[in-house]
Order: sequence, then structure tokens, then C-alpha cells
Amino acid sequence: MTTRTIDTSTPTIPADAYDTTAFYADADTIATVTNTTAPDAVALPSPDVSTAKLLAAAQEAGHRAVPAPLAETALVARPLLRRAALPVPDGPLSYAIAPELTVRYAHPAASPVGSAGCLGDDNTLLVTGALRRVPWARTATAVIVLATAPSGPVLFTLTPDQAVLTPGTNLAEEPRDDLHLAALEIPAAQARRISPELLDEARLRAALARSALIAGAAERCVDLTVAHTTARTQFGRPLSRFQAVKQEEARLIEEAALVRAAVQAAAAPLDSGGAAAHFAVAAAKTQASASATEITRIAHQLHGAIGITRLSPLHLATTRLWSWRDEDGDETYWAHRLARPLTTTTLWPTLTTTP
Repeated sequence: MTTRTIDTSTPTIPADAYDTTAFYADADTIATVTNTTAPDAVALPSPDVSTAKLLAAAQEAGHRAVPAPLAETALVARPLLRRAALPVPDGPLSYAIAPELTVRYAHPAASPVGSAGCLGDDNTLLVTGALRRVPWARTATAVIVLATAPSGPVLFTLTPDQAVLTPGTNLAEEPRDDLHLAALEIPAAQARRISPELLDEARLRAALARSALIAGAAERCVDLTVAHTTARTQFGRPLSRFQAVKQEEARLIEEAALVRAAVQAAAAPLDSGGAAAHFAVAAAKTQASASATEITRIAHQLHGAIGITRLSPLHLATTRLWSWRDEDGDETYWAHRLARPLTTTTLWPTLTTTP
């Protein structure tokens, strides 16, 4: 297996190092990164493996802080393209869910109602607007975009060089780029009209992919914290021997286990779809985002001042957790989506029905 190796003198990878499509040595391999937390490559799973295996790979990528869009490619972009019957490009892929885009049909069909372009002779689109904070856009072979056309939801693909790219990063220095589109014509072969259900599935897949990454980074926080408190001594004994430290470590391990269990429990429902998928994914992302706050607090508290330095590998996990907890819907957003169906179907009728 040939890979591109990125070697850094410190356990951090600058944002500029991401700016290459060579992160993938071929269509099925993510680059080897030589640093303190990501010593090995993480193979991109086959598109045909189960969702549970895809989630496991995403968790491993989160654990190793792999600087490549494995979760975005394997759990979001590839499955959506296959569902929409569009070709799946080789290499790293990204996605954007952008209902705010202005989408018209480039070859308008005659219509007695509506503005020009609200109906089309074919699926060729004319797209204007901005895709905000697209994960790994600058390194992606293609970006999968889900938007709303006058006739309903559409899915199309574009390459970053078709747009004006404004580079950006999240707190962990992972690429989060803006793509500006000005009356960009998307050929009919790259676009599909999709159902509202598939658009909703895209949101679920994005949230679950982010939750899996959080689960992996949470495990990394546990590993680093346990190793630190075992090796560090105070008053003649390891920190891990103090009762207060033991209690906080137990809480840390518990929070990481909650995220892992919630992510694993959502694998089968996502494949089945329907209300069960909504409930399981909403529960997973709500738990992951909520636990991320507590996990980072405990890990930094037990590491002390050394944990906030860039020389400590801890920041590779915690800065990702702080970033990922808000991406693809934060705790509040998914808690609302989790509670709303329960409220309308069980709680509210119970409160308002006279016995």
C-alpha cells in the first residue's frame, strides 16, 4: 500500500498541510500521518459494508485525529450518491445541506404558473448562493450538495474548482471552507430530483457521522487522561490513587461509554429508516454533543496546565470535540427533534385528554 506521509515536528498538523488531494493514495486509502496521535492509516471501508462497520471506521478516525474526511465520505456522500443513482467519484468526498441556495432549472419548460425556471425540460440546474463551512472542501474530489429547487429537493455534485473557495477552519484547524456559486450550471447528468425523505436522511447521516467521530475522540481523551494520571505523581503517589481523581476518571469513562453506546444503537435504525432512525440518531447526536462538553472539562481538569498546550496531544482530541459538538446540529437542535415526536404523539394527548 502506498501512502502519503505527513510528518510534523510537533503533535499538531497545520491547516495548510490539508490543502492537497494527495491525502488519498488511491480511492480506498487515507494517508498515513506521523504524529503522536495518528501513527497509522485508517482504511476507507468498502461502500458495501454495513453501517455498523462504517461507524466503527469513523470512530477510529476520530480516535486518531486522522486529517481526512473519512466519515464524510463513507457515511454521508457515498450512500447518498448511490441512493440518488449518481456516479460515485473516487477519492475524498464532502457534502453540504444548503436549503438557502437559489436553484432554478437552466432549460425552462413552458408553464402557465410560476416564474421562469420553476420547471425544466431536464434536470440541468442553475445555482446561485454560498455553501458555508463545507467540511474538507479544498481537498474533496467532489462536494455533494442537497438543496431545494422550485419542484422540490435536489441533489447534485460539483467540484471545488467550479466555485470561488474562501478557506476557513474550525477550532481544530480542520478545513471548513465557503464555496461561492454564481449562476453555476450543473449538468443534468450530475443532478437528481430526490424525495424529502432522502433529504432528511442526509441530515441524519451527517449527524450520526459527526457523533461517531465524537465517540472516537472521547475514547482518546480517556486513554490520554488515564495514562497521565497513572504516570504523574503528587505527594509521593500517582494522581490516579487520589479518590477525587478516581471519581472524575469514572465520570469521564462513563460519558465516553454513553456516546459509544448511543452511536452503536443508531446503526440498525438508520438502515431501516422511518421514525426509528429519527429517534436513534437524534438521541445519539444529543448525547454526543452533551457529553463532549463534560468529557473535555474532565480531561483538561485532570491534565492540569500541561493539557492546554499545543505540545500536549490532548488538544487534538478536545478541540475536535468542541468543534464537532456544534456541527451538523448541536445538542439543543437534536434534543428538540428528539422530543417533538414524543410530545405530539404521547405527552400532549395524555395531558389534554379527559379520562
